[in-house]
Amino acid sequence: MTKKTKSIFRYSISFIIAFIFLYFAFRGVKLSELWESLKGANYWWVALLIPLNILMNWVRAERWAHLLAPIKSPISKRNLFAGVMIGYAINNVLPRVGEFVRPYIVGKREGISRTSVFGTVVVERILDFMSFYFIVCVVLFLYPRSLDPFVNQPDAVRPLFLIGSITALLIFVLLFFKAEAFFRFLAKILFFIPQKHKEKVEIVLDKFYTGFAVAKLRDKFGVILFQSFLIWGLNALIMFVPFFAFTSLMESGMNFGASVVLLVISSIAWILPAPGAMGTYHWFLQVAMMKLYGIDETTALSYAIVTHEVGYLVVMIFGAYYYFRDHLHVSDLTSASSSEEQ
Repeated sequence: MTKKTKSIFRYSISFIIAFIFLYFAFRGVKLSELWESLKGANYWWVALLIPLNILMNWVRAERWAHLLAPIKSPISKRNLFAGVMIGYAINNVLPRVGEFVRPYIVGKREGISRTSVFGTVVVERILDFMSFYFIVCVVLFLYPRSLDPFVNQPDAVRPLFLIGSITALLIFVLLFFKAEAFFRFLAKILFFIPQKHKEKVEIVLDKFYTGFAVAKLRDKFGVILFQSFLIWGLNALIMFVPFFAFTSLMESGMNFGASVVLLVISSIAWILPAPGAMGTYHWFLQVAMMKLYGIDETTALSYAIVTHEVGYLVVMIFGAYYYFRDHLHVSDLTSASSSEEQ
């Protein structure tokens, strides 16, 4: 099977997954009732999601600038923001490809190693996971009632979340100060690689480690830590604000803790290889709101549509703007996609 055939097969599976989950999300929902629910929403609250989504992605670009500082400093924040938006826009169409497009675009425009830039993207994912885990533990410690749908005595498990938040913070710190030891370990286990490939792997590993040079940025640890938490805080706020757009959600008593629970569930939906989490996001949130909080399926789907589509459109509009403004071509995406296959 050729690379082109594999890509076509993989992307076809992604779209099939999206259609299947969209079918499950809309199955049993009367379109007339869904339309009434969407019309009845307070779109002044929904409008707040636009600046929140823009701000969240700008903070990502700001943090990326700090992670790239050991490779190049100063670096254009505009190029980084464009890279973030184009990358996520590509992910909305071709899952996972955006993660390779981002370093390709920024590396090309800034004249730096794309492999090293990709290393910083991996660091981003690690920081996102640890900071998200920390926020979840802290919020559930502060709002134990959010666990009512899961456990009978939420107060009894509060200490576990306190321990979890401390553990996440410690791992976050170790990433900055012990990353070099991890790469030394990798270098030691290269013995199983054939000699003819070993030198090439060592060169790639060396460039990749440059992306992890954040370990040398001890003076920036505080700001990177803050920005990582801020990104997820904004994510949770994006889930929380739309509660006020739907009367039934306000009356149900959905609180900030519930928004974090929904954020966790929606994050799982994003892991599945559907383009832009289309379908998976809608069905996961719909089921969660129905089963955990007793929200009717029409309102739950309306909420999922509003939160997903606003973020989706913001990314697509900005991504398309920068794609054409920077005179990018399909060949750039093809080159980035080829890097993914390697």
